[in-house]
Amino acid sequence: MSALLLVRYGELALKSPPVRREFEAMLRRNILDQFVRDGLAGRTRSDHGHLYVEADDADRALGVLRRVFGVTSVSVVHEVPTERAVIRERLLELADPRLSSGRSFAVRARRTGTHPFSSQELARDLGGDVLERFSGRGLRVDLEHPDVELFVEVRGPRTYLYFDRAGGPGGLPLGVAGRLVALVDGPRGALGAFLMMKRGCRVALVTPGAGGTLAREVLARFDPRATVTDVAEDRAAWGPELARLADASHADGVVLPLTIEEYGPARDAWGDRVLFSPTVGLTDEEVAVRWQSAVRLAV
Repeated sequence: MSALLLVRYGELALKSPPVRREFEAMLRRNILDQFVRDGLAGRTRSDHGHLYVEADDADRALGVLRRVFGVTSVSVVHEVPTERAVIRERLLELADPRLSSGRSFAVRARRTGTHPFSSQELARDLGGDVLERFSGRGLRVDLEHPDVELFVEVRGPRTYLYFDRAGGPGGLPLGVAGRLVALVDGPRGALGAFLMMKRGCRVALVTPGAGGTLAREVLARFDPRATVTDVAEDRAAWGPELARLADASHADGVVLPLTIEEYGPARDAWGDRVLFSPTVGLTDEEVAVRWQSAVRLAV
């Protein structure tokens, strides 16, 4: 394996130890499911608070990991032993092509474990090393708005160097919550399904008309196990098909693209069925903005 990626997650870290272990295991399974679907080779390992993914193709792996719910951000990292001289030389080597003349930079250092230096000391010393090594380039330190950020994350006996973070969808891993069936008839329905998937729900997608494109080209990219059922554009067919699929899959509820005005009548029409409508308080403009954020992650 030629590349190492550091995978960060958010909400999982707040769970109790048994729940956290269960959620981390699901996250790792979901990552490997995505790799298999995309034909990538990879393996995972972890320490307290991070996952690490080894892959042959860093760029493709980065794109896959950005579509895994539970992942907040990903970085391609360079791993070295936690020895000051080794960290210094490897950081200078990696920074060299990024620090052209006149650029500003900042060293961002973090540390986990017991070491004979603090994070602030490490950042200060490495910043001085950069200025000394490239003294003829007119570089300057800018901690507020640097042109280049040099990240140094010390985790016990191993240290990880990186330069960028790519955002993920966040939320919880798929499969840690219930099963739902969602009507995807346009951006509002697609966003509603996406938001429930982000809470860890497996969502079966029912798609009249243009909804099929949104489901297959975007939502299914986030879940290799997603099912998409096309129905006629006749609105009279949607409800029975949603109910049938919900019963067949023992779903915990149905996700509908409702506005505030539509929620009351829908609640009456569906009786005891549990309804979810996470976009009910959003305007069409807000839906469009949030949906485009999901689309960018799916690319």
